[in-house]
Amino acid sequence: MKFQLWRAALVAVATVAFAGTALAQSHTSKPFSGAKVNGGTVTHIVKGGQNLLMVSDDFKVPDTPDPHWRIVDSKGRIYLLDRLPLKGDRVARTITVPAYVDDIARVEIYCAWAEAVLGEALFPAAMKLTH
Repeated sequence: MKFQLWRAALVAVATVAFAGTALAQSHTSKPFSGAKVNGGTVTHIVKGGQNLLMVSDDFKVPDTPDPHWRIVDSKGRIYLLDRLPLKGDRVARTITVPAYVDDIARVEIYCAWAEAVLGEALFPAAMKLTH
């Protein structure tokens, strides 16, 4: 009986510790705001040692010729990443942040054809990335 209680307590502590670690590595932006993209957020997580960005379920891909993911760091450096729409009806709702990006201040949806920012999502503070 004592062993079962001890084991249950240990499992409960491990579950809380794991959940706390998972939450500590997750950051969600403010909603996207801009000329063509309004609504939805982007979440940063670390999975398998990689930094990932994911748009929320309510994010709508803008109806523009060439929308891309774009990251701006705390020093104002801009990183143009992959396209949102893929072949067929698929959409890149998740993207791996390249290792050369040190932090993220905001995520933009950028039309490479028109060379215009369609919307941006700001994080409360620039996030230092772990590599």
